[in-house]
Amino acid sequence: MNTKFKLISVLTILVFSGILFANLSKWHLLGSREVKFRTEKDVIAVGAEEGLFTKIKLTVNKSAVHFNDMKVHFANGKVFDVKLRTVIPAGGETRVIDLPGDARNIKKVVFWYYSTLKNPKRAVVKLYGKR
Repeated sequence: MNTKFKLISVLTILVFSGILFANLSKWHLLGSREVKFRTEKDVIAVGAEEGLFTKIKLTVNKSAVHFNDMKVHFANGKVFDVKLRTVIPAGGETRVIDLPGDARNIKKVVFWYYSTLKNPKRAVVKLYGKR
């Protein structure tokens, strides 16, 4: 009886650990912007209610975008500068960007970009965060 109880306890812990790990490893959509086809600056406001994050990435849909720079503004007032200087094709994404320090609340992300093609479809940039 005692062995059966231990087995059930271990299985329960493993199931709940798996659920917790799956939730922590999931990418969360923090916001998106439809971008224009000229040199532009856009902001995706996030806010503390979204929680703490350790990593971010951008995805691009509909049309390619050339990213120059990105600044991540944290709730504590600090700013993390990310030099992207890369073209992300439609359906592509940036590298995974590790945020400095411990998990942090993101206030906003500002990015500078321009279109590489005169495509009638405006690109959609989405910001994702990982806890």
